[in-house]
Amino acid sequence: MDMLKQKLLDHEGLRLFPYKCPADKWTIGCGRNIEDIGITHDEAMFLLGNDIDRCIRELSHYDWFICLDDVRQGVLIELNFNIGLSRLLGFKKMIAALNSKDYVMAGAELLDSRWAMQVGKNRSNDMANRMISGQYQD
Repeated sequence: MDMLKQKLLDHEGLRLFPYKCPADKWTIGCGRNIEDIGITHDEAMFLLGNDIDRCIRELSHYDWFICLDDVRQGVLIELNFNIGLSRLLGFKKMIAALNSKDYVMAGAELLDSRWAMQVGKNRSNDMANRMISGQYQD
């Protein structure tokens, strides 16, 4: 099987960003036609796990993240996943509130943002409530 993988890599190549193959199909990796084949549920969950791990690594450099409980860390991981670290770091008032352990203010700052309008009330209210309470809501 290892030789087969190597032959496929030799012939298909390995591309880590989507591209159009000669048949004009969106493709990624070692010739995966994501336009027609897509990915499996297991592959999507594997990618999600990797993305969560990446978000945690990025945030673990900040004291205001490390000192939080798992639920509040989850809010920031989700925010990082959604908008990226550079935009998350733009939430300066929320971060200041986290440094002060003022979770009510941190939740309010989440809601008082362009992000909250973009993602809608369901998601933004859920995340703000988790930030405020430190608990998952039913």
